[in-house]
This record gives sequence, C-alpha cells and structure tokens, in this order.
Amino acid sequence: MKRLSRYRRHKAAAPLLLVIALLAIGTTFSVASASVKQSSTTFARTAAIDEGKQIFLKGCSSCHGLNAEGGAVAPSLIGVGAASVDFQVGTGRMPMADMSTQAMRKKPVYDAEETAKLAAYVASLAPGPAVPEDAVLNYERDGSTAEGGELFRNNCAMCHNFAGQGGALTQGKYAPTLMGVEPKYIYEAMITGPQSMPVFSDKTITPAEKLSIIKWIKAAEAEPNLGGASLGRVGPVTEGLLGWVLGLGLLIGVAVWLATKAR
Repeated sequence: MKRLSRYRRHKAAAPLLLVIALLAIGTTFSVASASVKQSSTTFARTAAIDEGKQIFLKGCSSCHGLNAEGGAVAPSLIGVGAASVDFQVGTGRMPMADMSTQAMRKKPVYDAEETAKLAAYVASLAPGPAVPEDAVLNYERDGSTAEGGELFRNNCAMCHNFAGQGGALTQGKYAPTLMGVEPKYIYEAMITGPQSMPVFSDKTITPAEKLSIIKWIKAAEAEPNLGGASLGRVGPVTEGLLGWVLGLGLLIGVAVWLATKAR
C-alpha cells in the first residue's frame, strides 16, 4: 500500500491515469458500436429474408412449393443460391406462366429491391453461389480481351455463336444472344448454369478468366460492322451464300427483263 501511495503521488501518475481512462472509454465505445452495428445488420438481413419469403409465397410457391422443395413442374430452389435467383428474376425469366418452354428474357416483374429480398430468402435455405459484388466485376481492369476470346471460342461459341449472337440447340431450345447483357448476369449465368447451360465452376474457369470472357463479349458488342449489315454475324459461309444467291438472283432477273424488252 505504501508503494502504491508513493507511485500515486508521482507527477506522471495523473497523465497516465487519464490516458488509461481514455483508452478504456474508447475501447468500450468501439465494442458497443460494433455490437449495435452487427445487431442492426442482422436485423436488416432477417427482415429482408422475411419479406423475401412473403414474395416467394405469393409469386413462386405455386410452382416451386411452399418450402421451395420443388414440384412436378418446377425444380427445387434449395441450394441454388442468391446468384441463380438474381439472374432468373432480374432478367425477367422468372416467374413464367409455362414451365414446359424455355424461359425468355423479358421485362422483370420485380424491381431490384424485391429481387434482392427474394434472393436473400432462397439463399437462407441452403448454401449456394452468391451474387457477385461490383468489386468482383471489374472486368475492364482485371480482364484480358485476347484471353477472353480464346476461352469463349473453346467453351461458349458452340452454343452462343462465335460472335456471341446466340444459336439454336436441340429439342427446340436455343442459346440466347449475349449482346446487351449486363456483366453481372453473364457472370451469374456461368456460375449457376441456367436452362441448358452447364455450370462453369471456379476450377473449370477461374474468376479472372470469367472476367476476361466478359471483357471479350463487351468488346465484340462494341465492334462496328465495317462491312455493312452484320446479317447476325452467323459466319462467312452463310453470309457468302446469302450474297451469292441474292446477287445471282438479281443478275438473272435483270437478264430476263432485258430479254423481254428486246422482243
């Protein structure tokens, strides 16, 4: 006690106690703020999930089941992740009236906020691919156009056409055009595999390579048609055949007209 009393009378004791008190107050405030912030985030996420469930029950449960377990006309949504919901609903493919046909891109039924809540609910059912953040989708900085073109020709061109214009598949299905599609939806399609498209996991095509593919698609989208009408960019053979048939037909028509006039 005498030793403590001696230290207490020291001239540096008061400043030291003040520093310790300030550190204690700051630490306590930081912990309390973090707890409040975490509680607020948890509450907001829980509220979003609850609202998403209500949206699901009203607009999706008739096909996918009350608990998203799937049914006779629609698959289970357990484990598909938020990315799948964001792609299907954000592009207007879902909800759809006839599940026997291929889902087409159209005007979305739900807005961005409702789509996010619906995705949060489905994501809460089981782990699955998450919606990529904006920082992940910086293809202009992290992507390579040359690498993306090679990856696209090796993995995508057989369905989507070598220029990303889309093409026909078997049994009346088709691969849609990739022109005008948002980068987020292209990325989500690769990680979720909608309709007839396979899933390209990060082991098959790395995230950096996915960004390169997106960069090449955007470069192809912005490429001008220096030769005139693109004719869907279906390839030189088909385009040449079309030009030959039209040109030859025009020449035959002119020849017949001249022969008729000569009589």
